[in-house]
Amino acid sequence: MPATVDRSPDQARTPAKPLDAEAVKAAYRRWARIYDAAFGLVSGPARRRAIAALNALPDGRVLEVGVGTGLALPHYRRGLRVVGIDLSPEMLALARDKVARDRLDHVEALIEMDAEAMDLPDGAFDAAVAMFVASVVPNPRRMMAEIRRVVRPGGAILLVNHFLAPPGIRRGIERMMAPFSRALGWHPDFAIEAVLSPGERERASLTPCPPLGLFTLVGLTND
Repeated sequence: MPATVDRSPDQARTPAKPLDAEAVKAAYRRWARIYDAAFGLVSGPARRRAIAALNALPDGRVLEVGVGTGLALPHYRRGLRVVGIDLSPEMLALARDKVARDRLDHVEALIEMDAEAMDLPDGAFDAAVAMFVASVVPNPRRMMAEIRRVVRPGGAILLVNHFLAPPGIRRGIERMMAPFSRALGWHPDFAIEAVLSPGERERASLTPCPPLGLFTLVGLTND
């Protein structure tokens, strides 16, 4: 009789297909028109905490990576000059509508651009924020390298994201959702180690955000 091997649920699960740029663009093409209503409410508290942290910084230039439909843009204080980038033209069109409608003259530019290959100069920004983006891009560490490149030494880097829960019911749900990553446009079972190196993880500040700690605000100084 062949030997049997016990596997944990994590070992037994079928790995989700990795995201790629086209999968992300297709997903957010579907989400664009309903994004604010579907996601804006649940993500609002974490987004507000990130913007409050940025608004406490001195005047300067801020890069918002994955600006999406521009939900955060009206909430930056006017001493900050904001550049937003996103891979989705449909999302950016809605963000541009907000800027024009609300006369958000602190927004310098909204640019269609890949977060993993930014066409931006080194050290061009005093701070950068990526909200709900790390679990969307195909290569989160590459995105982080680009963010570090375009933020000046000593500048602030903020991430807001959902990260894989500790063992328990929520982690089980996240694992079950993982095979649907390409349709969702993000990884439900995204581990923080996928975006932060061990050294970054050690230096980072981590703040759980409502609702129920579903999202985490990560703060780093660019060194």
